[in-house]
Amino acid sequence: MIKISSYLSWVQSLKFLLINALGGALALALVALLIAAPAAASLKDDHYDGNIFALYGGNGSIVPPRVTISQSWQLKRPALLVFYADDSADCKLFSPILNDVQAFYGKSVSIIPIPIDSLNLAESQPTNQQPEFYYRGYIPQTVIVDPQGQIQFDQIGQSTFAQIDQALQEKLGISPVVSPRLKARDLNLKQFNEINP
Repeated sequence: MIKISSYLSWVQSLKFLLINALGGALALALVALLIAAPAAASLKDDHYDGNIFALYGGNGSIVPPRVTISQSWQLKRPALLVFYADDSADCKLFSPILNDVQAFYGKSVSIIPIPIDSLNLAESQPTNQQPEFYYRGYIPQTVIVDPQGQIQFDQIGQSTFAQIDQALQEKLGISPVVSPRLKARDLNLKQFNEINP
């Protein structure tokens, strides 16, 4: 037969262990929540946040590109190449501008964003139909190549909408396709908040 006092002692010990285990688990969970940094995208740092065109440009449809350089030329359309990295603050700041270019020129120019991580820089003699041919080692880099393979614009760093617009209109004679919704907007867009114009 079991003594009642030893049974009660055993129950109290078990109760003590369960309360301590539960308290320890709760304390561990709280510490994990406090230590874990919240997921926050930041426009002005060089951390990977995801697809910069969806996060900062407001339009993730630009990537992956719909055509290659050679396909663009077969369509008799100039190719606008943009070399970028998703973890570059400069590229994050440039992404809304590229989205505006797509809004105005998406039907007449092939916009081809190229992540630099995808380039095969070991190739010694790339052809002018390969992105490696145009890349100069810096990001962002914007290159406009006409359907005959001639470079019409090549700029490293932040290109403005006005610079790209001017190159497309003056050097290639392409006018923006302005929908009624966009007609009221100034072609020399100015940024009104931290991310999008």
